[in-house]
Amino acid sequence: MLERKQLDSVQKKKVKAISAMTGLPVCRPALYLKALRHRSLVAERNLAATESYEQLEFMGDAVLDLIVSEIIYKKFPEAGEGLLTQLRSRLVKGEMLAQIGRNIRLMDYIELGDRVKNQGVEHSESVLADAFEALVGAVYEDHGYEKCRDFVARLYRRYVDFDEMISARDNYKSMLLEAAQAKKMPAPVYRIVGESGPGHEKTFDVEVRVNDRVLGAGSGKNKKKAEQAAAQEALNILRNM
Repeated sequence: MLERKQLDSVQKKKVKAISAMTGLPVCRPALYLKALRHRSLVAERNLAATESYEQLEFMGDAVLDLIVSEIIYKKFPEAGEGLLTQLRSRLVKGEMLAQIGRNIRLMDYIELGDRVKNQGVEHSESVLADAFEALVGAVYEDHGYEKCRDFVARLYRRYVDFDEMISARDNYKSMLLEAAQAKKMPAPVYRIVGESGPGHEKTFDVEVRVNDRVLGAGSGKNKKKAEQAAAQEALNILRNM
């Protein structure tokens, strides 16, 4: 195992940057160097295939699934399995992981073979996503689940707008509509039943009717959030009817 005293100046600089990025000490530097080593470099130097980030990517993929599941399970305690599954899928897909990778400047530390340097490989969505998963795998191997979870949760809180995600395509309103249609019921009808607070800090109260029956009510800082809250309550009731 490569120890810190065996690192060259470039590797020491990279390890220091990774420590600053993760907010954790680097106890096993070889893990992190491996997590950012692209397969092109491994092939070029005739290293074993296991010396690229692919093994740690595999580990990170599994750990991310669990961490993200825990995050959204706690953040949306009233959400059903369907919505939680949809949210997790969006939060761990390549596009999202690459976005986080860009935000933490992961492309600056990915080590490439000479033949692919200056081709922008380190900026590609797939490489950034894979490297981020590998980094998560390295943190998990170095520090265990709890510290890895805290690291990942910190990044998701900083770079992901959960409220925007929940109010996007896969939301409570669309799920309520689908559930009503599945039961041969008419489309839900939303109505504002109250407003409170000053103009710049209004709170809206909304009720939703399905088949002319009030099934849910909710409040929010804007109409959209209030409707989502009402739809969430109605969805739980409708599922048990």
